[in-house]
Amino acid sequence: MYELFDHTADLGLRVRAATLPELFADAGRGLAAMLVEETTAVREAESVEVALPKDDDLEYLLFDWLKALLSLFDERRLILVAFDVTLGDDGLKAVCRGEPLDESRHEPAHEVKAITYHALRVEQGPDGWLAEVIVDI
Repeated sequence: MYELFDHTADLGLRVRAATLPELFADAGRGLAAMLVEETTAVREAESVEVALPKDDDLEYLLFDWLKALLSLFDERRLILVAFDVTLGDDGLKAVCRGEPLDESRHEPAHEVKAITYHALRVEQGPDGWLAEVIVDI
């Protein structure tokens, strides 16, 4: 589950999930919701793989994950909405599905300029995982 929240001149993303792979997948869906108004209008027409090396600092791994997804949007205009994420000794691997931005079907929401380190956190609690990240819009 993810939710967006306002943060000064930026936008925040808060994610709660039972497992780390779910947390990263929901963070990806949250980023998509920042980019377009209706993520349900995005078809899972294309697939792309993302692989990141292991980082024991989960905050940095989350930062790298969202930065990789934002780069795919910036470079290829891909809006990715579905994620099969695995985390292991070799790092993060994900199959991501979505389609290129089509402004006739996808209403842009925010222009996300960058993922930031400001107030970045990933922590495990008694009910699962929580992450927060602020993006520059």
